[in-house]
Amino acid sequence: MEETTLRLEELLFPSIADVAVVSVDVNIKALRIEARRTTAGSTCPDCGTWSGRVHSSYLRFPADVPAAGRRVLLSLHVRRFSCQDASCGRRTFVEQVPGLTRRHSRWSERLRSTLAAVGLALAGRAGARMARVFGVSVSRHTVLRLVDALPEPHPPAPRVVGVDEYATRKGHSYGSVLVDVESRRPVDLLPDREASSLARWLATRPGIEVVCRDRAPFYAEGATAGAPQAIQVADRYHLWHNLGEATEREVARHRGCLQVLIPQPPPDPAPTPTATATLDSPWPTGHRFADRTRATHARVHALLAAGHSRRAIQRQLRMTYRTVKRYADAARPEDLFQGQWQNNRTSALDEYKPYLDDRWSQGCTNAWKLWEEIIPLGYQGSYGVVSAYIRKKRTSPGPVTARPPAPRVVAGWILRRPESLTDVEQLRLKAVLAQCPELDALTGHVRSFARMLTERQGHRLPQWLDAVRDDDLPSLHTLAAGIERDRDAVIAGLTLPWNSGVVEGHVNRIKMLKRQMFGRAGFRLLRKRVLLA
Repeated sequence: MEETTLRLEELLFPSIADVAVVSVDVNIKALRIEARRTTAGSTCPDCGTWSGRVHSSYLRFPADVPAAGRRVLLSLHVRRFSCQDASCGRRTFVEQVPGLTRRHSRWSERLRSTLAAVGLALAGRAGARMARVFGVSVSRHTVLRLVDALPEPHPPAPRVVGVDEYATRKGHSYGSVLVDVESRRPVDLLPDREASSLARWLATRPGIEVVCRDRAPFYAEGATAGAPQAIQVADRYHLWHNLGEATEREVARHRGCLQVLIPQPPPDPAPTPTATATLDSPWPTGHRFADRTRATHARVHALLAAGHSRRAIQRQLRMTYRTVKRYADAARPEDLFQGQWQNNRTSALDEYKPYLDDRWSQGCTNAWKLWEEIIPLGYQGSYGVVSAYIRKKRTSPGPVTARPPAPRVVAGWILRRPESLTDVEQLRLKAVLAQCPELDALTGHVRSFARMLTERQGHRLPQWLDAVRDDDLPSLHTLAAGIERDRDAVIAGLTLPWNSGVVEGHVNRIKMLKRQMFGRAGFRLLRKRVLLA
């Protein structure tokens, strides 16, 4: 009998000492356990005096975690002791079972920790639904209160720390997340992204040797002030992302060179006024959209010629910066009509249309033969799409050709590995580079930077900056000026193995946690969910 009792105690209360199981009653739905504490006395919670004088006793029924798929109904016999210290303000006190009960609690410590873990993983609403699955009825507010009541986390100081911003309210307020890059665990959250906050955090941890960050000035200033001994590493992803944006802007400046990809129809010896209007623009004069677009385009370019910046034009014309940029990048108003005149949806045939246009100009009008020719080039669409395109070329009064690729598409060709491009993309990119020496130089600089980034050749950065300055590439000049201001961190980012990739992953995780809490993600609660999960 004694061995059976020991086995029950070890099974039901494996980490709790001084508890004896009196009886166990098992049925289909529930497990009823009667237990009591076996110590002779207890300690007063106020004065700490040991007392063995029993004043009274009663039963407590704390809710506990389910066992073997059944609800656990715990009946705990507890005693009330009289305090032996006459100077203590507490006359009596109830004994608590460490690891099982606490004062004024309706749950066992095991259930409390379980609900807190559910709250850390799922937040309020989903956590409350999950609690009902294992037989505990609890509200979403209670789940969040349990998470908020958890002790403050105190992670160890890292040797290599990464820092990045996260949005508490996008466009208005931001915080900072700090991650131990070696263990890939978040170590702290800051309520803002000020340089002074980061400097204070770093100053209290003198063992930090490396700080991974993006090229934001406030993080650079904070890292310099708070950890002057640490090496600052600019993140390679942000460097490549900035280069991609500069490449797209530079290609947009030379969008006229992209017309070389479109075969020009033979000149009409006597074009009619209607045909001329169709070639120049699909929208005739007097069309409301066309006239408004032409007038706005003229005003934007007139202000640019007068020396106004795009930001100034944005404020003066009360347009968004993106709209001003679109008008400023368009060499003529007709370039802005493409989205209205043609279907903007992409097609599997788009990248093969220049080839079909070339073959059409050579006199091949057989749709079936053309379809068979583009199959080896990688076309995976149906014959019907090719037939419809050729039929449109036969029946349309005006020339039907493929549209020139968007600057973003050409920038993608330049930024991707050459071996990853299809045969058609390689031919089209080669035609663009042969037509435009500036884009040819841009491609050389991009691929040189890519080799420097992937092969960790940070010592080549000064030579790369000098080569960029020698060419007429204003967008790359702007990028080079920004890199020059942060040269040491960029060289370290292109040389050392550290980067902020793990920090970006935690930023995405914080976004998910914020959405889970439906506006309840205050800084204190969010910090605990990030650091304790």
